[in-house]
Amino acid sequence: MNVLLVDDEPLELEQMEYMIQSIYPFWKFHKAADACQALTINQNFKINLAFLDINLPGRSGLEFGEDLRAVNKEVEIIMVTAHQSFDYAQQSIRIGVVDYLTKPVIESDLHKVLSKYKKQDSSHDYSSLIHHSLSFIHDNFAEKISLSDIAREVHTNPTYLSRKFHEEVGASFTEYLIHYRIQAAKRFLTNNTSWNISDVAENSGFNSQHYFSTIFRKTEGITPKEFREKGK
Repeated sequence: MNVLLVDDEPLELEQMEYMIQSIYPFWKFHKAADACQALTINQNFKINLAFLDINLPGRSGLEFGEDLRAVNKEVEIIMVTAHQSFDYAQQSIRIGVVDYLTKPVIESDLHKVLSKYKKQDSSHDYSSLIHHSLSFIHDNFAEKISLSDIAREVHTNPTYLSRKFHEEVGASFTEYLIHYRIQAAKRFLTNNTSWNISDVAENSGFNSQHYFSTIFRKTEGITPKEFREKGK
């Protein structure tokens, strides 16, 4: 699933991505600050779902949504707005908007909007074993945890858990844990500006700043410092 997030506030983009990834950790996110950037992204990727802020610089989110639907008939659009109005509602109906979210976006409201996609995607109907395992990771990612630790928590053996984890999640335990830690680090880099890179690494569960920076650059294409500067 390719998801487009369009908002001129970098913090809003990071928070939205983080909240959605707590449900769908392997969706691909593409972020833009305005309609021009977003159209370029749509030319390079098949966008399935778009979250559009109404108040964008230049062309509004509604105007861009109309452009997007003209070239991508299958995309589903969710508008994000700080203001509800009858005019917005009329335009939204015309371009086929499927839902609204009001700023500041509340996580429970976002989960309700995304529930339809959870039902459509059978790969996320996790067994109780894997659901419990994922919850343990989400609660303890900042600590030193291993597959054996989780196996003890869910009362099974590591070999069986490893196989079931890969079958249901589509990634190994190690791949998932690193991915989740990197997403947490991105949020910390954006939200906790008083933390240095070592603080971010430690609070994200990485045992050294060097290892964290190496993994971050490998997955994100830029260093943690560059990511923080980009978000300012």
